[in-house]
Amino acid sequence: MSHRIAAKITGVAGYLPPRVVTNADIEKMVDTTDEWIRTRTGIRERRYAEPGVASSHLGTEAAKKLLAMKGISPAEIDMIVVATVTPDMLFPATACLIQDRLGATKAWGFDLSAACSGFLYALTVGAQFVGAGSHKKVLVIGSDVMTSIIDFKDRATCVLFGDGAGAVLVEPATSETEGIIDFAHDIDGSGGCNLYMPGGGSLHPPSHETIDARMHYVHQEGQQVFKYAVRRISELACQLLERNRISSKDLALVVPHQANLRIIRAMQERLGMDDSKVMVNIDHYGNTTAATIPLGLMDALEQKRLQKGDLVLLIAVGAGYTSGAILMRWAY
Repeated sequence: MSHRIAAKITGVAGYLPPRVVTNADIEKMVDTTDEWIRTRTGIRERRYAEPGVASSHLGTEAAKKLLAMKGISPAEIDMIVVATVTPDMLFPATACLIQDRLGATKAWGFDLSAACSGFLYALTVGAQFVGAGSHKKVLVIGSDVMTSIIDFKDRATCVLFGDGAGAVLVEPATSETEGIIDFAHDIDGSGGCNLYMPGGGSLHPPSHETIDARMHYVHQEGQQVFKYAVRRISELACQLLERNRISSKDLALVVPHQANLRIIRAMQERLGMDDSKVMVNIDHYGNTTAATIPLGLMDALEQKRLQKGDLVLLIAVGAGYTSGAILMRWAY
């Protein structure tokens, strides 16, 4: 059953902090090697935000680039949806901070938390408002400063993440030959114990005890997360394609979440697609959580791997567990 939405992406932009941190730099922080990181994750370098730079700052810069590129005034934006697991603070929402910095005086918005699937969840939500006819221009932003919640004494997780933001503009589709064709999302909360940050919420509010126990950092059961992601990302991709009677051979590009190169290659093998049809930039950015997919779209456009009319699949699995996939026909 199709879930077509009369909405399309009409612009993409991203922002990455200028500081590049290579695997050689990581070797100086923790007991690991460049070879170990590359062979197990595919990561060679990532970007780190400087102290005092938060998710709202990265998201604002990505949005400013997008609006400038499109020649759109901030006052034209109707809504801002921000996907993040590293908000500047619990409240106000990061969307409020970005709205104010942009001067988007007519926009309303909110934050959405779905970890690595967050951007796809936010894109589906924003597109619903556009498809319903109530909104004309929606900014969907994925922004995370993962280095703010990474334990640099944990070599299993600190090598994985980087900081960044990506933004897309969603506008009404003018025909059935463009825009979002279908989407699929699900959660499996039984996996929440395998990737989480235990401290800082209402269950374990900040205290000397939570800080001493290092509860304000990402905790991950790597093998469990890897196994689930490999299975679910392939299943979801196949289900969405089959539901719409589309072969993987018809896809011009798959833009997957960039968590681990081995997860991406496993999905690629299941779909029977060659490297030219799968976007990979994890080697340069690491896992930027909610920013990976819009940054992937940004790079694909810069590399001229996306053309108007192309069938594109966006897909992600994240902490929660959350999963999401969006099938679309590229509109510009």
